[in-house]
Amino acid sequence: MTGDVVNLRQVRKQKTRAEKDRQAEQNRVSFGRTKAEKSLTRARNEKAEQHLDQSKRVPRDGSETSD
Repeated sequence: MTGDVVNLRQVRKQKTRAEKDRQAEQNRVSFGRTKAEKSLTRARNEKAEQHLDQSKRVPRDGSETSD
């Protein structure tokens, strides 16, 4: 009866690498956005903020209210 000799150190390293790869893939899905996507989001947010600022109503006495 002969069995294969297994180096436990190598098996542990393989298991650790597989876990790190799984975590890296999950992080890429969660946090990965291209520079273009980030720029587009930033530009849209700035445009929306400018639109809101332009649409503010000012009281008749000319004083602005502090939010």
